[in-house]
Amino acid sequence: MFAIASLVLTTSCKENAALRIDEETAKEAELAHAEAGKVAVMKFEDTNFDFGTINSGDVVEHTFTFTNAGSSDLLISEAKASCGCTVPSYTKTAVKPGDTGEIKVSFNSAGKSGKQNKSVTVTANTESGSEVLKFTADVTPKAGVGVKQEKK
Repeated sequence: MFAIASLVLTTSCKENAALRIDEETAKEAELAHAEAGKVAVMKFEDTNFDFGTINSGDVVEHTFTFTNAGSSDLLISEAKASCGCTVPSYTKTAVKPGDTGEIKVSFNSAGKSGKQNKSVTVTANTESGSEVLKFTADVTPKAGVGVKQEKK
């Protein structure tokens, strides 16, 4: 009986040994596991900006600055505005850990009046996958546009 049990154990150990991976594959798996813990983190100085009062037709710009507070390179794949009156531009190269990048937002207030609330969604290789930047402006209509003037 003992001999049969020993044979079964020896056979099963040999089968498990056959399933082991080679040393090179083990090192690759270890590196992949170490890299998996590294993420880019987009840390902004501010995510909201107020242009204040501007005149209809003004084109105003603001630059949102961020730092990569993570442990791997940060890559922005897209910056999408909430409307056609807003044009974002952004750092196109990889932002190394500890370095800074920018997202510049240009807002054209032509045809706008009153309080404006706009946003830009930034897609990047961060843990959350996206960040939302917001801005506001109080747009004053041009004289004679939408305002009745009295005759003297």
